[in-house]
Amino acid sequence: MTGALDVVEARPEHAEAMADVIRRSFGARPVLDPPSSATDETAESVRASIETSGGLLALRRGRPVGALLYDETRPGLLGLRRVSVDPDVQARGIASALVGVAEDTAEERGKDGVWIHVREELPATVRFWRQRRYETVGQEGPLLVLGKTLWLSRELPDAESTQRFAGTLAGLLQAGDVLVMTGGLGAGKTTFTQGLGEALGVRGPITSPTFVIARHHPSLVGGPALVHVDAYRLEGALELDDLDLDTSVEEAVTVVEWGEGMAEHLADSWLEVRLERRLPREDDPLGTAVEHDGGDDTRVVTVRPHGPRWVGVPLRSTLLA
Repeated sequence: MTGALDVVEARPEHAEAMADVIRRSFGARPVLDPPSSATDETAESVRASIETSGGLLALRRGRPVGALLYDETRPGLLGLRRVSVDPDVQARGIASALVGVAEDTAEERGKDGVWIHVREELPATVRFWRQRRYETVGQEGPLLVLGKTLWLSRELPDAESTQRFAGTLAGLLQAGDVLVMTGGLGAGKTTFTQGLGEALGVRGPITSPTFVIARHHPSLVGGPALVHVDAYRLEGALELDDLDLDTSVEEAVTVVEWGEGMAEHLADSWLEVRLERRLPREDDPLGTAVEHDGGDDTRVVTVRPHGPRWVGVPLRSTLLA
């Protein structure tokens, strides 16, 4: 039985219905100068796009109500074209459902991120994408180019693999980058930071800064310094501000352990790095359960990019290689 809303992979036989949804959706928008070419889509043009890159069709109780076409012309990225919802069923989460499935598709295709063209004269449309963490990366005539780098998660079986992963991430870092690290006691945050420091070529040793709050590790190779902060004993962002980290953020790579909810304001872009202990369980055959006690060294690291700095950076292809 068909559900209330289904999002399915577009097939050539869907082309006529999708073209109709696209024309109806874009035709209901305010008149723009120059006008959108979306209203010129035909079953033939949509079919050609589906056969080249694919797309999605949204069905509400079996009726076509949403459409989206893919664009693979930009290396490492999946473009979203003609994101459309039938005007009769607006504000029912159809566009969000299409975008969510499209981002999953980008992951499955091994892409680092997604991008879309948006008319800047349509503030509600721009707001829709901003709420989904799409950032402006350029402009082509009246079109804003918005992009989003996808998050990733990877299992790390031991301390050595944790440090290697951090070392690989270090190759993508530059002065001004902020890493906000979370994870329980013993999750491997300091081990991770040691891998960063070694790859960045900074003066060691790197140990937990719990009792001194912050340590500054200058570069030995002419690169950025590493500022290592432990916010465990801080009461909040105001106490973090008292450390005057803003004086060094632009010149260093800053790592803030226990920084969630406190350190995100240090820069307009940051990486959220979460480390969790994963233990195998008999009632969890897929290995997706995350627990925080026990003696197993296996960790799961999750990296989520925030802000314009990370749009277009090949996080997934680099860190999951």
